[in-house]
Amino acid sequence: MGLIGRFSTIFKSKANTLADKLENPNETLDYSFEKQNELIVNLRRQIVQVVAAKKQLEMQKARLTASMTTLEQQAKSSLNSNREDLARLALERKNSITSQVQNLDKQIADIQGEQMKLEITERRLSAKIDEFKSRKEIIKAQYSSAEAQVKIKESVTGISEEMSDVGMALGRAEEKTEKMKAKAQALDEMTESGMLTDFSSSSSYSPGGIDIDSELNKVSMNASVDQELAKMKADLNKTQ
Repeated sequence: MGLIGRFSTIFKSKANTLADKLENPNETLDYSFEKQNELIVNLRRQIVQVVAAKKQLEMQKARLTASMTTLEQQAKSSLNSNREDLARLALERKNSITSQVQNLDKQIADIQGEQMKLEITERRLSAKIDEFKSRKEIIKAQYSSAEAQVKIKESVTGISEEMSDVGMALGRAEEKTEKMKAKAQALDEMTESGMLTDFSSSSSYSPGGIDIDSELNKVSMNASVDQELAKMKADLNKTQ
């Protein structure tokens, strides 16, 4: 299969998928039923036309048959009047009409056969349409029920998804809460063990962030060093 063929196959597949999504079975069934009704209406119209044509031929045959009777009577009357020539002429016309009547009989028989075929077809089609109508209503009812069930399940599924999202949010909140509680406990333990200084409870912690005790210790240490250094210098001068 060439490239164009593959594209054609893909396009047909997409088109069929789209058509399947857009197609409403109820509308399709109603449309099919409507078309079948149109078909049987046309068929019945044809039957009426055939019957009308047969009636016209039968009426024409009746007129010709009446003429044949009249001509036969004229022939007999002409013979009684010693007018054999007129009798012959009347019989010739009667024979000509007899040929026409025979031709009409053939046409009437043919039309009668066509009428019977159409009537048989009409009866069969009517039975199929009645059967289709019953099945159509059943299928439509089943489709409507299935469609309602699908909508309900989709709605329930949507609710389940939302509840799942809510559950996940609660889970994350609980997890963060536990982490925060663990952190607070760890800080408390570190403060109690002396690893951290709790500045909030120390009297030597100044608002400016300076440890007063530490600064005082540094001043005292520096003074002691200065005194010791001065003494060492004085002793060194004495020895010189």
